[in-house]
Amino acid sequence: MGKKKYSVENIVSKLREVEVLTGSGQPLKEVLRQISISDATYYKWRKEYGGLKVDQAKRYKELEVENQRLRKVVADLTIDNSILKEVTRGNY
Repeated sequence: MGKKKYSVENIVSKLREVEVLTGSGQPLKEVLRQISISDATYYKWRKEYGGLKVDQAKRYKELEVENQRLRKVVADLTIDNSILKEVTRGNY
């Protein structure tokens, strides 16, 4: 069975669907089977996106990507800085 990739909008809508169906009295296991996700996936999504609206979740994902990009830039600049320090000390 292949791994599915859900968009942020789909994740938030599925979490809301689970809330509605469990609120109507259906057991959680049955609801998760209906929307075809596992228990682990549900709890992971709920931990990460629980309580967020679609636009907030989208912004959260964008910020994660931006943060990752900035970390790479800082790492590259740190390496460049250390190389320049070695060159100026004459340790090359």
